[in-house]
Amino acid sequence: MALIHFWTWVFEKLGVALPYGWAWFLSQAVFIVILCLVLMLSVAVVILADRKIWAAVQMRRGPNVVGPFGLLQTIADALKFFFKEVVIPAGANKVLFLLAPVVSVVLAFIAWAVMPFDAGWVLSDINVGILYLFAVSSLSVYGVIMAGWASNSKYACLSALRGAAQMVSYEVSIGFVIITVLLFAGSLNLSRIVEAQATTGIFAFAHWNAFSLLFPMLIIFFVSSLAETQRPPFDLLEAESELVAGFFVEYSSAPFLLFFLAEYMTVMLLCGLMSILFLGGWLPPLNIMPFTLVPGIIWFLLKLGFLFFMMAMVKAIVPRYRYDQLMRLGWKVFLPTSILWVVLTAAWVLVFHHHA
Repeated sequence: MALIHFWTWVFEKLGVALPYGWAWFLSQAVFIVILCLVLMLSVAVVILADRKIWAAVQMRRGPNVVGPFGLLQTIADALKFFFKEVVIPAGANKVLFLLAPVVSVVLAFIAWAVMPFDAGWVLSDINVGILYLFAVSSLSVYGVIMAGWASNSKYACLSALRGAAQMVSYEVSIGFVIITVLLFAGSLNLSRIVEAQATTGIFAFAHWNAFSLLFPMLIIFFVSSLAETQRPPFDLLEAESELVAGFFVEYSSAPFLLFFLAEYMTVMLLCGLMSILFLGGWLPPLNIMPFTLVPGIIWFLLKLGFLFFMMAMVKAIVPRYRYDQLMRLGWKVFLPTSILWVVLTAAWVLVFHHHA
């Protein structure tokens, strides 16, 4: 609303009466552009952090040459990819080959449209935000399938099939985990889910979903997020010893960079979603000074950063699973457990009337 009033005021100063529709369009366009730029810069920071954390675990320094303390290494890598030649295999389906990374990165961007960073800080505060995110994440498998098939390579095709099975397997568990949170919050709106975890008590964190009956669901969501984004130890799509480099083995230059961008944006999205569903989103852990003076977006980013740090530590510490272990964990452990917890949560809400 503030941006709408701003554009109306600007055009009034220019002597032009700007209709409300155009003011709304300009405000949304500016918000989208700023959000996209911030997300892309955040990906550069997150990639550098990922490499630094991995290096620290292995007692290395990590990137340290380009820029002070290696801070510009990710920017240099991105520029290098932009100026390299785009190589398309002779037998590839050129249209689908180039469309696949575009589909992946567009889906990664549009998922952020419903993500609230603070109270009122959301591009589209729709009532079915969770369903929107689940639908977008389900579509992301198409980018993988298109890239694997269009490459005309058996390695890429096998990786794409493996990736489709992996992503679908763990989306089922994520769906049931989300249902348990919805039962507690009584809403599909992400902002309402955060507000349902608010309390007037001093120990605000005690009212977060992570410190309730839903704690096991946080663990399942965290591990399923690793599998959904093909992060180690579930990076079977790009298991070097088996599939060379996965479904994007034939990609180079900017198309490869788009896949990399989509992967890390999805990782950030799932970390943000976990903070909203289980860690109170932008709410402070304690309702006392000076915690209440810190802006909500800072708390949201701190929680997102902590969850990404945990993902980076898992990448550095846990060895890769075999594919049969991956599937057994998803179908024989997570799925039955999440279904059981849906029943337990429904009974808890029914008996104790615990929801907003």
